[in-house]
Amino acid sequence: MFAQTTIQHPVAIAQVMVNFAARHGVDVETCLLGTGIAEAQLHDPDALIAREQEMRLIENLILALPQLPALGFELGLQYTVATFGVFGFVMRISRNLREAVESALRYLPLSTAYCVLEAFADQDEFGVSADPSAIPQHLRQFLLERDTATAMNLLRELGLSGVRVQRLEYQGRAPDHAARIHSLCGIAPQYGSARNAIVIHRQDAETVLPMYDAHLVRLLEHQCRAQLERRQVAGVVGQVRQLLLGPLGLTASIEDVAHALAMAPRSLRRRLEEDGSSFRNVVEAERKQLAARLLEGTEMKIDEVALQLGYGDTASFTRAFRRWFDQTPGDYRRRGSQ
Repeated sequence: MFAQTTIQHPVAIAQVMVNFAARHGVDVETCLLGTGIAEAQLHDPDALIAREQEMRLIENLILALPQLPALGFELGLQYTVATFGVFGFVMRISRNLREAVESALRYLPLSTAYCVLEAFADQDEFGVSADPSAIPQHLRQFLLERDTATAMNLLRELGLSGVRVQRLEYQGRAPDHAARIHSLCGIAPQYGSARNAIVIHRQDAETVLPMYDAHLVRLLEHQCRAQLERRQVAGVVGQVRQLLLGPLGLTASIEDVAHALAMAPRSLRRRLEEDGSSFRNVVEAERKQLAARLLEGTEMKIDEVALQLGYGDTASFTRAFRRWFDQTPGDYRRRGSQ
């Protein structure tokens, strides 16, 4: 069953993305377009944003920087222990890397992670696996690479550069930017693996860290639990959006979505109205955003884009696209390639 709540993220996580985009010539307005995040919030250390707002920012970043290979992986390397506040400090003062990872997994919603992360170990090795299957398809590769790069960066930072990652494993075929990932992290990813994972020597994972403080760990873990409770908020619009972009797809009816959320369609309509939206508006917004991304970033034919967005025919898609952008999909693509 789909979760009835979402977790708000600290705006510092979004600030890293905005700063990264700025270094590549993308302005703040472009990053925040459609997110509902005000620029002033980026400078408020106590500000929190919803997961769907962060996801929209990620989409904007992908649209703005299509020329950067391994964009997600490079972004992931920008996150440090300090980015995550108390959550990061708990990891820093843990007994060893293994316990740091275990603490991180307990409070994972306080991090950037969208993948489902799990620790594993055998006699010789310790690692973290990442399952991106719950992430919307069009963001899956980006967020898998961002999450694994972030995890790799944190392991190295916590180990004071004394930890060497043994393997970086990915399922599936090697993307065109595999060499770029190698150059960014110094490790050639192994593709066609049974899992997505970062692997280190078990001895490195169990070496005592220099800042270990058992009393402070207990104190800060209490603060992490309190933060989780504070950030847990109802977000029916975000839940609907994630279902449409994920397991159900944009062809889903309100009845399909209501069933997935374990509520009656009438109740879902009412909840959306209370949040100032409607099922039609949510679907329309996602189709518009995804249409622009597919036309700009892929070579899919117009009729294939229409089908991907849940339209029964190309004419219906073209009419909707004209309403959104005041031009045809073909004109939009041609102008974008000039």
